[in-house]
Amino acid sequence: MTRTNRRVGIVLFQLGGPDTLEAIEPFLYNLFCDPDIIDFPFARIGRKPLAKLISTTRSRKVQHHYATMGGGSPIRPNTERQARALERALQREGIDAHCFVAMRYWHPFTGEAIAQLQAAGCDELVLLPLYPQYSSTTTGSSLNEWNRLFRDDVPVHVVAPFYREATYLDALVEKVNEALSRFPAPERAEIVFSAHSVPMSVIERGDPYQHQIEETVRLLMAWGAWSNPHRLCYQSKVGASRWLQPSLHHTLKVLSAEQVREVCVVPIAFVSDHVETLGEIDHEARHEAHELGITQFEMTAGLNDSPKFIQALTEIVQQALTQEVSAEVPIRTPGRKLAAPQYAAAAGD
Repeated sequence: MTRTNRRVGIVLFQLGGPDTLEAIEPFLYNLFCDPDIIDFPFARIGRKPLAKLISTTRSRKVQHHYATMGGGSPIRPNTERQARALERALQREGIDAHCFVAMRYWHPFTGEAIAQLQAAGCDELVLLPLYPQYSSTTTGSSLNEWNRLFRDDVPVHVVAPFYREATYLDALVEKVNEALSRFPAPERAEIVFSAHSVPMSVIERGDPYQHQIEETVRLLMAWGAWSNPHRLCYQSKVGASRWLQPSLHHTLKVLSAEQVREVCVVPIAFVSDHVETLGEIDHEARHEAHELGITQFEMTAGLNDSPKFIQALTEIVQQALTQEVSAEVPIRTPGRKLAAPQYAAAAGD
């Protein structure tokens, strides 16, 4: 059987997000029940009560973010559109492609995606984590869940972190240029790259996320050939432990003190619009920036299903199909898992 008539299933992995306000608490409960996120002595006994406590408290704090987006996260429809666009693009390349969405903490769950691809009778699979940079708290968790649930004897290819891919960088440059064009003097705006933070304990155990984020910023600045001043910060910290710094909130205060008045924020770790971009950046951080005297605040739009990003995913999947297959997906999860007080690397989609 040749590649052209093999039915290829592509699984797009994402964190997921609540589709209604009522779904916020169970979504967070699922997140904080993840053994790849929270682990400690006797966790089998204590994890669920702790997850219930955290999700109940946290849901009240983040509800206003989802309210500003119409009462739910757009990550599922955005990811579904990416899946359909990728499917069409691969089929134009002669691949009998069928794309499925697997969310980690809300519908459609990984088990639902597996049931769909089994019903489709796929002969070969490509696992595509939609996290450009690797972290054990995102890609690692998604692929661990896959290994727990998938039992079929089907060839599986795994997409590696794709933050270095040329067409992916092209897609980001396109979005940054669109945002910069809204400034009267684009070269004068400060570019602020914002990535989802993770606990320092994760980084100290060998997680490559921070290094890959910093490399993404260096690559993108060179790729875009911008002379703008720029800096990197992190967002979405949860709990009292040490996380990657500086925070987006602190960075805005520093920019204000330095008399910077034009700011372009680039969400560097995300491939679609969701609560971290539309809620935390475009709503909360925008309001804070204006309160601090920043006169123009712009955020680059999510890659979503932009043609250039879909082209990047198409090339990435085609490349993956030429790589070796694996009976079980290899997971890089360095060291121990998070201790209970450190909570999680993400508290909402």
